[in-house]
Formats: sequence, C-alpha cells, structure tokens
Amino acid sequence: MPRRKPTPPQINPEFVNFKLEIKPSKIHRWGVYAAEDIPARRKVMEYTGERISRRETRRRSEQQGRMIYLFTLDNYWTIDGAVGGSGAQYINHCCEPNIRTVIVHGHILYMSMRAIRKGEELTVDYHFAKDIEKIPCKCGSALCRGTINLKD
Repeated sequence: MPRRKPTPPQINPEFVNFKLEIKPSKIHRWGVYAAEDIPARRKVMEYTGERISRRETRRRSEQQGRMIYLFTLDNYWTIDGAVGGSGAQYINHCCEPNIRTVIVHGHILYMSMRAIRKGEELTVDYHFAKDIEKIPCKCGSALCRGTINLKD
C-alpha cells in the first residue's frame, strides 16, 4: 500500500479576520504569514483547540514524539491547538513580535500591534516563565533575549 503524504498544516477560515497562509519558517518549522496587509490594532485570528485540564496538560506535555501546542488559558484550562486548532498554533515566538495575545471571555485572540505587510510572518512573544527549562530563541530579532523564557 503506498504511503500517503502528510497533510500540510492549514488555517481554519472560521477563526481568522484576514487572509493568512502557513509556509515554512526561518524561526521554526511552519509559520503563519499575512497574505494581505493587516492594519494595526485589529483582531487577526483566534487560537482554538481542545480545552483540557491542568492534569491532562501535564500528561500531554510529557508525551515524547508529539509536537506540543499547549496554550494556558487560565488557572485551570489549557487549549491544545494540536487537536482542532485554527492554525494559530503555528505562530512562532519572537522577542520583537508584531501581534499580541488578548484573552476575552475564555477566547485567546491575537491582535496586531502594528501594521503587518503582506508576506510578513506573524509572531508573538510566548512569555515562557523564567523558572522553567530554558528554550533557546531563534527569532533573529536585534532585540532577541536569547531565550523564549522571560528574563529576570
């Protein structure tokens, strides 16, 4: 039986306000790119996926061989973008991002911080805690802090 090619990542148009596309990224694997100009201070897309408890979050984050797309919503819930994600799970970290996260009524929204040009990769500061395992940053920004984690 011939092997099927894996389906490339996709954007769910139900959760976006602008034309976006997923392409290979210089930062990490896949990235989300603007397919049209995006004005400043606008909702770009929503981060969606399966809503899971902290216990399930811990279990999934310890699984080997699985890409992790976990976004902490509040003290109890996490959204796993790997299950039913909108495509926002492919937005990469940058120390000088062009979008920011806003949580409103249990929804994780990505808002443009400035005008974003067609073809530009969307990036957000992940704000990983400073007291967990340090993850090197590959954003390439002149303001790169060298790690995805926050500094002291």
